[in-house]
Amino acid sequence: MWKDFFYFTKAERMGFYTLVVLIFLALLVCWGLSFIQPSLPTNAQIDEDTYEKFLASVHQRDKNWNFNDYYFHKKQEIILAPFDPNTADSITFVRLGLRPYIARNILHYRAKGGKFHTPEAFAKVYGLSPEQYKILRPYITIGYAFLKKADSLHRFPPKAERDTLKYYKYPMGTVISLDQADTTELKKIPGIGSGTAKRIIAYRQLLGGFYKVNQLQEISHLPTDLNKWFCIKKSPIHRINLNKYNIEHLTSHPYINFYQAKVIVEYRKKKGALKSLKELSLYEEFTSKDFERLAPYVCF
Repeated sequence: MWKDFFYFTKAERMGFYTLVVLIFLALLVCWGLSFIQPSLPTNAQIDEDTYEKFLASVHQRDKNWNFNDYYFHKKQEIILAPFDPNTADSITFVRLGLRPYIARNILHYRAKGGKFHTPEAFAKVYGLSPEQYKILRPYITIGYAFLKKADSLHRFPPKAERDTLKYYKYPMGTVISLDQADTTELKKIPGIGSGTAKRIIAYRQLLGGFYKVNQLQEISHLPTDLNKWFCIKKSPIHRINLNKYNIEHLTSHPYINFYQAKVIVEYRKKKGALKSLKELSLYEEFTSKDFERLAPYVCF
């Protein structure tokens, strides 16, 4: 009886055998292909000219990247602080607002043995605009090891002469520029030593410059009689844009506290860009004295 169900004609048996053979061949081909890998070129086989062209295209792309590019300003917070172009690293240069390719140019120049002997030499860096140099100029400090011989001898005279000048102080009635004097000149004022001179310079840099002599008294533990030694020569003051920076950057200025910075940022979010300090007069965080102090240091 079962033979009736499993009986195949000769033609059916030949078709069945053919199908089995085809399935087996297909499986064999797939199995064989799984062991065949395309040969990849090794590092030695890569064409050097092609690689060099690729690097050149990357460098050219970086150089053509506009400094005012929105993405850069959106992601990179600019922090102005004293720096020595002979020792600063790439991160420091980028934080100062320089494009990454400019930072690479500086590092490449130094790697070739180049040195910046004066702040003016830094202005010649490829890609650095005059506007950028003007902003960074007050923060450039050249270390003694990188000064030109003439400058080194001028700043550091022979030991016998140093001993003579060590305790030299200006006579009564001398007046120097508070907004331009360096630490060497400040130390010639009676009552000012190295520590006090450095504190005055540091506070001047934080402010962006002095605009009146009385600001000296904002530095703690300074006697009021020091004011008579100074005058103001109206040097350019570095201004901070109230419409550009975040809370952290705004509070870095001595005349803006956290709550005031928060008011400024919130105002911009709700009403748009500030056009004058008067727009903040309704907020209790600000007083008329605050506006008077801030006016020379802000822009819009």
